[in-house]
Amino acid sequence: MKAIAVVPGKKNSVHLAELPKPSVSDVPNGRGVLVRVLRVGVDGTDREINDAVYGAPPPGSDFLVLGHEGFGRVEAVGPRVTELAPGDYAVATVRRPGMSLYDLIGTQDMTTDDTYLERGINLLHGFLTEHYVDDADHIVKVPKGAAGVGVLLEPLTVVEKAIAQGYEIQRRLRVWRPRRAAVVGTGTIGLLATLVLRLRGLDVVAFGKQPTPHKNAELVQALGARYVTTGEFTVAHGARQFGPFDLIIEGSGFSPLVFDAMQGLAKNGVLVLTSVTGGDRKIEVPADKLNLDFVLGNRVMVGSVNAGREYFETGVRDMAHAESAYPGWLANLLTHPVIGLERYDELFAKLANPNGAIKIYCEVAPL
Repeated sequence: MKAIAVVPGKKNSVHLAELPKPSVSDVPNGRGVLVRVLRVGVDGTDREINDAVYGAPPPGSDFLVLGHEGFGRVEAVGPRVTELAPGDYAVATVRRPGMSLYDLIGTQDMTTDDTYLERGINLLHGFLTEHYVDDADHIVKVPKGAAGVGVLLEPLTVVEKAIAQGYEIQRRLRVWRPRRAAVVGTGTIGLLATLVLRLRGLDVVAFGKQPTPHKNAELVQALGARYVTTGEFTVAHGARQFGPFDLIIEGSGFSPLVFDAMQGLAKNGVLVLTSVTGGDRKIEVPADKLNLDFVLGNRVMVGSVNAGREYFETGVRDMAHAESAYPGWLANLLTHPVIGLERYDELFAKLANPNGAIKIYCEVAPL
């Protein structure tokens, strides 16, 4: 079967590879699930792996199959699988257990291992292929009604975890009822964060790079949130204009905005970082003031990466909620399809020059 792969460590090595078709028997204990891949989203992670920034192949292989935002249909299940059946739509989680205590209790998204296992990213083949097999413990059922937007579930889980972590941390306050939130960055993650925060009933200001009119701004406004251009408003300025933010989700991919966001927090506020920035950018910051405000205001900044099964399950519920509250909104994020694995050059050309794309994805097979 065909797959889109790279040679990790070799820049611009993306190519079409051949793999044997897997079987449910490849997973021990009768818990295997064979999935026919339908759609796979691509993002900056895939681009950076092709740029040889990081990534490693599975043991015994000299290439890595890309794709961590998979969506497919179950074709076969092992004899001990009861929660899934052939014909079900499904999404697989990305990270697999390692050796730390957190991995052993099923929270591998919080691993302390230096080496981690992630499908399509590090040491495990991904989903940009025709079929994959995995343990049922790592596969989440997607309702038929959400099939059209199911490829968005993995990026949605990044948001679900980030917001849940913010609330979990603030349990220390005994009573924490956030009213105002900011989202920094209005790409796929930022738009999904705006959606989930609006579903939670928060007043949201989204800070984006592009001036209006712009599709991303229109999507923000369709949720009843405000869109602000970072070229005109800093987050700190936005906090003075609209009131300080109880919760800020940062997903811009531009590290200087982190320090700007720190200055927009309310007392007892929490800033959650989701961007992965691999550069060596340096800036000046008002260090004394930031330190003073964080100490005297009981403010928190925390990083959040990856997502465990619970956040995939929450994401499925929020997809249903979103369709009820904002019908058709999620489908507007699916802007740039590429039909067929063979057109990998086109897929990565779009990824290198998005030109207004929100979610670029490969349609491997019809829904």
